[in-house]
Amino acid sequence: MTNQVKLTLLGTGLLGLLLSLLAPFTQSAPDYLSFQTEDEANNIEIFREASPSVVYVTNSTFRRDYFNLNVQEIPQGSGTGFVWNKEGLIVTNFHVIQNARRITITLQDQSSWDAEVVGLEPDKDLALLRIQAPPDKLVPLPLGDSSELEVGRKVIAIGNPFGLDTTMTVGVVSALGREINSLTNRKIRDVIQTDASINPGNSGGPLLNSMGQLIGVNTQIISPSGASAGIGFAIPVNTVKTVIPQLEQYGEVVRPTLGIQSAPDTWARQRGITGVLVVEALQGQPAANAGMIGLQQNRRGEYVLGDVIVEMDGNPVRNMDDLYNVLENHVPGDRVKVVTMRNQQRMEFDVALTGANEF
Repeated sequence: MTNQVKLTLLGTGLLGLLLSLLAPFTQSAPDYLSFQTEDEANNIEIFREASPSVVYVTNSTFRRDYFNLNVQEIPQGSGTGFVWNKEGLIVTNFHVIQNARRITITLQDQSSWDAEVVGLEPDKDLALLRIQAPPDKLVPLPLGDSSELEVGRKVIAIGNPFGLDTTMTVGVVSALGREINSLTNRKIRDVIQTDASINPGNSGGPLLNSMGQLIGVNTQIISPSGASAGIGFAIPVNTVKTVIPQLEQYGEVVRPTLGIQSAPDTWARQRGITGVLVVEALQGQPAANAGMIGLQQNRRGEYVLGDVIVEMDGNPVRNMDDLYNVLENHVPGDRVKVVTMRNQQRMEFDVALTGANEF
């Protein structure tokens, strides 16, 4: 074989090897527009289905101009909400619309509607609004079950952070059963903690699971800077499902009552008292009917403690928050077992709750 033939064969071999190495790169690449990972496809589908349900909430007040005394409408804040039903009910946070003189809801199609307040529940940081939009513009979110959540499950938040409408962030359930304080300093319990970015403006927006179901209402963050630091909180949907029907029917949450006037927790703590101190058991009300008593005056005019509630239905009662949370699980007409301390003696009472909004 001549040298020329050998070189030709060698060149052919090298060319074949080179072509085989380049083959994966010369094949037609997948089209990015048609390529999606399973997680991407899930995110896109949820956003596409849920974003029409998310609304922009604008809170305005009226202020008189210092120089010409004209009354002007001043934007006071903004946040997020979502459509609850086809009848125009909108859910958001109480703090989003607090002290508002006018509330405007902007839907996904950019149409704006004046909203009326249907009901408020500051203790759970929830508010229910209504707009007179036609049903075909309203897309309610499907409701999930927050009791089914687990740490590590994917969650999606949609809202209007910093006024940037319909923004989606993705994260996981970081923890369950958290407690946060509402604006009224009442504890909101069983709160969902997530690392999905939640910023100012996200408040009142939905937290969704990987099926696109509502599992919570975004409400607070923990952040030294005021922006997302990966610790956000959402009111669980099971709490929302309990509160909203009452707000729609009554305008507020109707709670059962013992019929007592109690001392502030700070006053009790300053005197080393653990429990809820009964100042007065109102006559004709459940506690008085069961035999409970409040502060009494002795012959020298000194006040003597009556009953201090320390337990209800087997749950320890250390303060008003504990009492509030036990009552929250009951309705007027229920009977509860109340344990008190009176003159260092343990007392037990069977109390039939009545309907009222304060205890």
